[in-house]
Amino acid sequence: MSRVLIADDHAVVRSGYKQFLEGDTSIVEIGEAANGQETLEQLRTKEWDLLLMDIHMPDRSGLDILQHVSATYPAVRVLVMSGLPEEQYARNVLRAGASGYLSKGGSPEEFLKAVRTVLAGRRYVSTTLAEAMAADLESKHDHSQPLHVQLSTREFQIFCKLAAGAAVSHIAEELSLSVKTVSTYRSRVLEKMSFQSNADITGYALRNGLIHRPP
Repeated sequence: MSRVLIADDHAVVRSGYKQFLEGDTSIVEIGEAANGQETLEQLRTKEWDLLLMDIHMPDRSGLDILQHVSATYPAVRVLVMSGLPEEQYARNVLRAGASGYLSKGGSPEEFLKAVRTVLAGRRYVSTTLAEAMAADLESKHDHSQPLHVQLSTREFQIFCKLAAGAAVSHIAEELSLSVKTVSTYRSRVLEKMSFQSNADITGYALRNGLIHRPP
């Protein structure tokens, strides 16, 4: 029997996931969290088998939460859901410790298949992503790949925060790192992507759908 925690800031999305999951008799409890803080509180106070999480949370980066869960609650499997194209985020999410990545645009059947696969202890990736990852292995120097794919998990995490306009000092405090360490990561990101400034990072992230364009 499994316990599933749904973490998404949209109530209607949580309700939809819950409705799909309630039809599975192997799932005995379904919890909800509307932001990062509620997610961490639920993880501290109850035992969960699966965290079904949106990559974008209103108060904390989904990547931050994912890395915290991987380090603190290794028995909890994480299936990341996102409205962003899987080719943009999936590799970094999987490297950060997720058991699967699924687009919110998928069908209910695919959603349930992903949930059951992850609960069974296996990783879930879509057929499209699996083919793309196989192609990467065959051609590691494929210049058609997005620039950010070459970033490490920590570099990508800091890249996303810089793209959203966070200052180096704020990132250092949030991730419990020194300002010097974050500055070093920033320099690596700029070098790997051949950028000159944070404005280049933000422009790239917006063009590639890695952050939401402000209203």
